[in-house]
Amino acid sequence: MNLVIGATGTIGAQVALQLLQQNKSVVCAKQSSSDINKTKKLFSYYTPQFNELFDSIKWVDVDVCDIYSLIDAFEGIDTVYNCSGFVSFNKKFEKKLFKINVEGVANIVNACLEKNIKALCHVSSIAAIHNPDITQNIHEGIYWKSSPDAGNYAISKYNGEREVWRGVEEGLNAVIVNPSIVLAPGFWKQSSGKLFDTCYNGSPFYTSGASATVDVVDVANCMIKLIDKKVFNQRYILSEGNHSFKEILTVIQTNYGKKPPQFMAGKMILTIGKYLDFIRCLFSNSEQLITKETIVSGLQITTFDNSKIKKTLDFTFKPLQESSRFICNCYLNDLKN
Repeated sequence: MNLVIGATGTIGAQVALQLLQQNKSVVCAKQSSSDINKTKKLFSYYTPQFNELFDSIKWVDVDVCDIYSLIDAFEGIDTVYNCSGFVSFNKKFEKKLFKINVEGVANIVNACLEKNIKALCHVSSIAAIHNPDITQNIHEGIYWKSSPDAGNYAISKYNGEREVWRGVEEGLNAVIVNPSIVLAPGFWKQSSGKLFDTCYNGSPFYTSGASATVDVVDVANCMIKLIDKKVFNQRYILSEGNHSFKEILTVIQTNYGKKPPQFMAGKMILTIGKYLDFIRCLFSNSEQLITKETIVSGLQITTFDNSKIKKTLDFTFKPLQESSRFICNCYLNDLKN
């Protein structure tokens, strides 16, 4: 029996879908306040049988910060996919970041050990592979090195990984995946969905940085294959390829029939934007979008090596253009409906 924690998020929903399509039994864990219709909506983008598959899910309410709710949810479970996590680059959410991304992971690991779970696949992030001395061809063997540019999100994901490695030392079979920027349909006001929502209006600006992207289908596929092959005590960067932010925006906006971005936003413009955004948040009580962390990531050029996962699974990733075209079509269909 498979348990997917964080099944109302983009990665968790996709993992649940693929497991169900493989006729595997699935229990999905969610917060009591979560909207499971988000998962159903994501299913609908990929299969006409989405209602039937969705209705076969057994749902359980779990708080990753409450180990007793985890232990209850793990009853009868063999394999755990931990797709839970909190993403924010806003300083006011620092406490929540560490509570969910570190304490929550520690609880999941402890519950796995308590219930003799056979396998854990933990979703981390490329942000957890931080070393200011190495920004090109980053691979899984690079170790963390602190720096002023390491934001709270990156630190929390790194410390979450440490909890998984602690579990491995105590006998847990676990594998960690480090996805790059995950491209997925739906969830248009969060994660990469917000990027596609913004690009629909045709942003004229881009930043000088670069990073890597990966389709959510490929992320889930790799996770399940790693568990099926019993590949444990390893970490894997999941990336289709490296792209400048200008290229990413150009591909998306072109698929919408919009003009590509033309003006580069440098550090000075972004810093001014950060203070204006701060003032906006004071009056609107909304989350700040431009922060120190987003500025650093927007300007930094980092590239990642995906050869380890490709070799281990003989895997071919979906290209950026193909992923973008599919997601843009999903967005346009949602607008029509």
